[in-house]
Amino acid sequence: MNNMQYRPPMGLQTPEEKQMGMFIHLSNLLYAFVYPIGAIVPIILWQTQKDKMPALDEHGKNATNWIISSFIYMAVSVPLMFVLIGFLIAPIIWLMMVIFPIIAGIKANNGETWEYPLTIKFIK
Repeated sequence: MNNMQYRPPMGLQTPEEKQMGMFIHLSNLLYAFVYPIGAIVPIILWQTQKDKMPALDEHGKNATNWIISSFIYMAVSVPLMFVLIGFLIAPIIWLMMVIFPIIAGIKANNGETWEYPLTIKFIK
């Protein structure tokens, strides 16, 4: 059997996996309030736990891709403040930085994988 075959993402099955998946996403909330710690904590949780709990890998990738994407969106909205549209875009992005991790955390606690909308897939 070839080890390079496509394998669909595994769902979180055990209570420990579900809890850690929820922690990865909810720690992403820190990113909206305590930058840059909020960007570092989910990545550290993912990297330290993905070998023990392989089902967490997809959740860590989703959270990390959202961190990178939302950083880019915020970085673009700052210069757009000079033409006033950035003042509309930045609060919307910030709300997504709060709402999306909550949704993803609830889904992870239910054993489901949720992809953050508007996320650029840097890590596949």
